[in-house]
Amino acid sequence: MAELLIVEGLSAGYGEARVIAGLDLRLEEGRSLALLGRNGTGKTTLLNSLIGVTTRHAGRIRFAGTDVTGLAPHRRARLGLGWAPQERNIFRSLSVEENLTAVALPGPWNLERVYALFPRLKERARNGGRQLSGGEQQMLAIGRALMLNPRLLLLDEPTEGLAPILVDELLGVLRRLAREEGLSMIVVEQKAHKILPFTDDAVILDRGAIVHTGPSAALLTDAAALEAHLTAGSKG
Repeated sequence: MAELLIVEGLSAGYGEARVIAGLDLRLEEGRSLALLGRNGTGKTTLLNSLIGVTTRHAGRIRFAGTDVTGLAPHRRARLGLGWAPQERNIFRSLSVEENLTAVALPGPWNLERVYALFPRLKERARNGGRQLSGGEQQMLAIGRALMLNPRLLLLDEPTEGLAPILVDELLGVLRRLAREEGLSMIVVEQKAHKILPFTDDAVILDRGAIVHTGPSAALLTDAAALEAHLTAGSKG
């Protein structure tokens, strides 16, 4: 498979503060990646750097054969980078349908397909963003990212703060996107057991550096690696 994303020697952060340093990462077209690590290890900063909202100190990013290192976020989106940030960032004064159509780009993902994926959004199509529950806002954030018709979908803590029944529903959607739709994804998550079962590869960050990389299935059964790098309070 062709390499969709190539990150080389990336050092980035906020202002003068460097959160990740000298990071290399590659992702092939059609593969999904679990991006794991404890709080404060650089996971969100890496996604923010891919979309172009951090300060880059060194390195470069190539996406879909184009050097996007110096491109603004909206230009990266038009090349096929979709982003559902942790804060969701929906337009709270717009309706569900307006949120979705405001950012739409041509391609197979349209209102009909997003509503089929998230029937709850269709039921709330005329509701304003501020009227939605946390789970519905997360569905809207993902649906809005899909309306960009991305080649790579970036998801930052998509299940955080959701009720267990909504977590299961959302994970089912992500599994479908990865396995049935073959959509390339990078999913940030703290709880490895949620996303390792349906992602292809896994990367663990610690202090802004990659400390583990390999198949998701192998990491899921590697108790030592999970304990060393992900269990709260453990050393490593």
